[in-house]
Amino acid sequence: MDLYLDSVDFKEIEQALEFGFIKGLTTTPTFMHRHGITDIDKAIVKLSGMVPELQVEALGDSPDSIIAEANRILSLPLEREPVFKVPISNEGLIACQRLTKKGHRVNVHLIYTLNQAYMAIEAGAAFVCPLAGRLQDQGHDAIKLYEQCVEVISKHKYQSKVMFSSVRYPEHVRQALLAGVHVCTAPFSVINRLCENSLTAVGTSQFWEHTQLMTQSVSDVMRPENPVCMISETLTSAMVKMTESRLGAVTLVNSQGDVAGIFTDGDLRRSLQEDGEKILTKTLDKIGFSRNPITIDQDASLEQAVNLFKESQVDSIVVIADNRPSGHLDIQDLVKIGLLGQEHL
Repeated sequence: MDLYLDSVDFKEIEQALEFGFIKGLTTTPTFMHRHGITDIDKAIVKLSGMVPELQVEALGDSPDSIIAEANRILSLPLEREPVFKVPISNEGLIACQRLTKKGHRVNVHLIYTLNQAYMAIEAGAAFVCPLAGRLQDQGHDAIKLYEQCVEVISKHKYQSKVMFSSVRYPEHVRQALLAGVHVCTAPFSVINRLCENSLTAVGTSQFWEHTQLMTQSVSDVMRPENPVCMISETLTSAMVKMTESRLGAVTLVNSQGDVAGIFTDGDLRRSLQEDGEKILTKTLDKIGFSRNPITIDQDASLEQAVNLFKESQVDSIVVIADNRPSGHLDIQDLVKIGLLGQEHL
């Protein structure tokens, strides 16, 4: 089944063509009016150079006027000859037969019955085009009509192709495939959703998560901020560095630069509640802080980091390199990239 795009939106058309397998484009005067196109001929010329096959309307109230409109379109500086779309009618069938005899191709559309499709096939239509959505809006079995059209063409060895149109949602494309039609023309909004599936999304997310766990290290995702204080500095100094880094913790080091502890915003609140403002000028070694912080080497895998967060139930881990602080890994860093869920917060 060939897939066509049903649109006159040039941006959509360019996006759809990136798939590389869109075989053609169908248009209608209604689409052009809806998109504010006032110079229809200019749009047709541009479209003829964009797509592998273009189908455009040739309207008229008589066979001669339909053919005259087709000839007028052919006189434009087109990149390739279009397929002419003609609504089903006795006049349209006569025009279709005449145009076909001259080597042109015609899509007879707005078909709602098998009798109409049969007349279009006999007139030599390259495409017969029932409208699924509109038929179903009226309570008719559109899929049955498509199946009948395909069966008639196959049984009697006609050359016409059945086009599935008036596509409203991805399910229509599935129905078109099962009905055995030759062509399905769909809006970009539908084509763009044909790959969507919740189970696929879950599986892709899991693959991505496991790939990150195995291939990325702590240094790849840890924050660049690295607030560090010597334990001989004052609480005020620690508060300033925590504020500047926008982190809720500062790593404490001894005189040799080795990790000696961690001071968090929770430690700050507890100290203020217990001793009040007088502690602001005290040095950190005189104030309570965690002297055994949870640490992880910057070259450790993200899987090790995730397990450490789950086991330790802390919000921040000190990242080290040769026992020297090189940064902080916050639990939110892993939540943001989907390696920890909200339940771990």
